[in-house]
Amino acid sequence: MTTAITAPRGLKNVVVADTELGDVRGEQGFFHYRDRDATVLARTRTFEDVWHLMMYGALPTTEESAEFSRRVGELRTIPGRIVDLLRATVTDGTDPLRALRVAISAVGLADLPLLDLQEEDRRDAALRYAAVFPTILAAAHRLASGTDVLEPDPSAGHAADYLRMATGGCAARDVAAVQTYLVATIDHGFNASTFAGRVIASAGSDMASCILGAVGAFLGPLHGGAPSRALASLDAIGDPSNTRAWVRERVANGDVIMGFGHAVYRTHDPRSELLKQVALSYDSALVRRATAVEREIEAAINELKPGRWLYANVEYYAGVVMSEAGLPPTMFTPTFAVARAVGWTANVLEQARDGKIIRPSARYTGPQPIPGV
Repeated sequence: MTTAITAPRGLKNVVVADTELGDVRGEQGFFHYRDRDATVLARTRTFEDVWHLMMYGALPTTEESAEFSRRVGELRTIPGRIVDLLRATVTDGTDPLRALRVAISAVGLADLPLLDLQEEDRRDAALRYAAVFPTILAAAHRLASGTDVLEPDPSAGHAADYLRMATGGCAARDVAAVQTYLVATIDHGFNASTFAGRVIASAGSDMASCILGAVGAFLGPLHGGAPSRALASLDAIGDPSNTRAWVRERVANGDVIMGFGHAVYRTHDPRSELLKQVALSYDSALVRRATAVEREIEAAINELKPGRWLYANVEYYAGVVMSEAGLPPTMFTPTFAVARAVGWTANVLEQARDGKIIRPSARYTGPQPIPGV
C-alpha cells in the first residue's frame, strides 16, 4: 500500500529535485549560480559570461567568451515571418509578454520533444530561445507603442542590444545598469515559473512548451509582474511623509505591499541591495524618494508588527533602475523575462536529463462519492 506524504501549501520548504544550477540561502541573504556568488557576477561579468556559466558549468575563457557572444548575437535575429506575425497581432497597448507567447509558439511549430533530442540539440534549442527573447519583446513593445521595429545588431552585447531595440538608445551607464539587473535575475531557485517549466520538461515536451509554461506563471502579478506595481506604489505614496499612513491602510485592508518581503529571504534581499547601489549612482529625485520611502515602509511595518521586519525585495529597486535606464513600466516585467529566459532554459535542460515525470497527488476534499452513481 502506498503511503501519501502531505506537503504544506505552496510546497513551502519541500525539496522536489536536485540541482547543480544554484541555490538561495534565505537565512543568510545569499544566492549563487553554480559555484559563484551571483551578486559578484552581477558586478563583474557580462550577461553572456554568466549565461555561459549556466549552460556549460564554467565561466568562459577570453576566447570562449568572444565565441559565445558571437553565437548568441547571431541567434538574436528572428525570421521575418515572426516579425510579420507580431505586426498582425500586436495592437496599441498589447502586453509584450503576451505577444511573446504568440511568437514563441510560432517559433516552436516544428520543435521535436526534448525526449527525442540529444543533449547537444537540446542545448542548441535552449540558446536559440533565450537569444530571441529581447528581440521579440522589444519588437512587441515598439509595435504596441506605434514605433518602428529595430533590427538586432549581432555584434552588440545582449544587454546593450536589448536596450537599444526597446528604447532606441543605449548610453553606457544605462547598459551597465540593465546588465547588472539582468545578471542578478537570471535564476533564483525553484520559483513558480522555473518549477512550471521543469514540470513540463519532465513530461519530455518540446522546449517551446516548457518556456510557454514558465511565461504563463511569470505573468502572474505575485511573481514576475511585481516591479511595475512596486514603482506604482511609489507614485501612489508621493511624498515620503505619506508613507506610514499609506502602509497602515494597506495593512488594515490585508493588502500585499508590493516590493517588500520575500518567500525565502528572512533578511535583506541581496539583489535589492545590489540594485539599490546601482540606483544610487543616478542620484535622481526618483532614487532619493525611493530610498526615503524604503526606510519609512520598513519602520512602519515594524511599528505595526514588532519583530516582523519586511525588507525591500528585488522588485522594489528593479523598477527604479529600469526607469532610470529609460525603460517604461510596461517593459519592466519583459526585461525580467529577458534574464529569466536563461535560467528557465538551463533548468529545462537539467530536468530533461532526469527522465522522470513529475506527478504529485492531491487530497480530495469534495463530497463523498456514491457507489454506482
